[in-house]
Amino acid sequence: MAMFDNRLSLRPDTIPRHISGITCDARNCIYHDGDNYCTAKHITVGSVIATNSAETRCATFEARGNITRQH
Repeated sequence: MAMFDNRLSLRPDTIPRHISGITCDARNCIYHDGDNYCTAKHITVGSVIATNSAETRCATFEARGNITRQH
């Protein structure tokens, strides 16, 4: 079963749809659906100074509550 953020404006019986073609490995993001898909209505990718893919990031990322970082 996927985890969903209750701040998404959906009916209680509606499962959020993911953005077609967008996968996500950031499991501690509120928009991560548990199956490596993004359920945000849109995403923003930055940075304006990026010169290659390693210098980009998802600016839409929002951390879930109660997440602890494992080292």
